[in-house]
Amino acid sequence: MTLAAHAELKRFANLPADPKSLEMALRTLAKWRSTLMVNTLVARSGNTVLNGPFAGMDYSVPASEGAKAARLMGCYEASLTPIFEQVIARRYRQIIDIGCAEGYYAVGLARRLPKARILARDSNPAAQALCRDHALRNGVDGRVDVGGMISADDFNWCFRKRTFVLCDIEGAEEELLDPQTAPGLAVADILVECHDVMRPGLTDRIAARFQATHTITRIDRTLAPQLLPEWMNDLSDLDRLIALWEWRSGPTPWLWMEVK
Repeated sequence: MTLAAHAELKRFANLPADPKSLEMALRTLAKWRSTLMVNTLVARSGNTVLNGPFAGMDYSVPASEGAKAARLMGCYEASLTPIFEQVIARRYRQIIDIGCAEGYYAVGLARRLPKARILARDSNPAAQALCRDHALRNGVDGRVDVGGMISADDFNWCFRKRTFVLCDIEGAEEELLDPQTAPGLAVADILVECHDVMRPGLTDRIAARFQATHTITRIDRTLAPQLLPEWMNDLSDLDRLIALWEWRSGPTPWLWMEVK
């Protein structure tokens, strides 16, 4: 890991001396430091999620993308914690997790909702394999149905029982989440990450599609430094920030859209 980061920095050193190359070098160093933080977390407290709605979950699989440290500490996407507690309290019987990655949310919700069926979908076969492994390690593999791409017609599942849809697909939500082509979405509660950083104005465009059928709440990012382990009080302020960093490159607001 250290050798790979060093090689990447040497490559950046040969680029023109401009803010872009320095930013790439900074991200490489921050990711390296974040990975060291994960190694220390695992050495001190194992692979168990420490806080948040999924506290106690075995998270010994790799993160298929993004930071693992915040997930292990239970402060990943901290602004969503009240929403997930609300989802759990509503006891949905069906959850569709689109862009499930290694299954942090799919498996976490399966543990908290023992009567729910989880449809975990991801276009990446490696992520699907990690999600299956993650479900197996947590004893919920019988209720987490892992698969690939999802189509508009698949949202007809939402007509069968009360459904919570979770969507994080790196901008492709613009094409997929449309109640005109997928009528089943009109009867589901939806939590979607809108990648305005890739497609400016996307949050507003998606909200406009659902304003007639859903009550819509925008949720922006926040940090939860109160969830840092006590031993991190001895770290520098920079290390504490890196521990909380989720590797994002820009704003990705969420929309919580509840059926009226």
